[in-house]
Amino acid sequence: MKLKLILASIALTSLAAGCTVNLNVNDTQLLGTSETQEDRILAVLEMQQAAWNSGDIPGFMSGYWQSPDLRFASGGTVTKGWQQTLDRYMTNYKDRAAMGTLSFTNLEVSLIGDDDAVVHGGWALERNGDTPSGLFTLLFRKVSGEWLVVSDTTTSAG
Repeated sequence: MKLKLILASIALTSLAAGCTVNLNVNDTQLLGTSETQEDRILAVLEMQQAAWNSGDIPGFMSGYWQSPDLRFASGGTVTKGWQQTLDRYMTNYKDRAAMGTLSFTNLEVSLIGDDDAVVHGGWALERNGDTPSGLFTLLFRKVSGEWLVVSDTTTSAG
């Protein structure tokens, strides 16, 4: 009887080992969640907005592709490279007063492939004395499983 119990235990252990489940990004339905790729992209923008509003430009920049091939177009000029874009932000927004409070509006996420998406939206800064605003078009790419901005074209409403 003891031998049968041991053999049954071994058999169940072997069977359980063969039934393991490997979860990946597409298994959200199995887990009972409904997070989509669009949700993940919007989470990057929410993180960027929060970082900006905390005065953390390097944190804001963590939503961008850290590559010399990053493209940032604004104010009639194009800046190439993550470090150059960070330097541009640091120069143009020297302190919290210049940064103001950032908000994004009218966000539209369009997946254009498994690893690429376009986001259109509006931005606004609330600062003492002015409220600049405008539009942006962001190209997101999934890099090493993480959604990042690889190209940013931002315009000002005037």
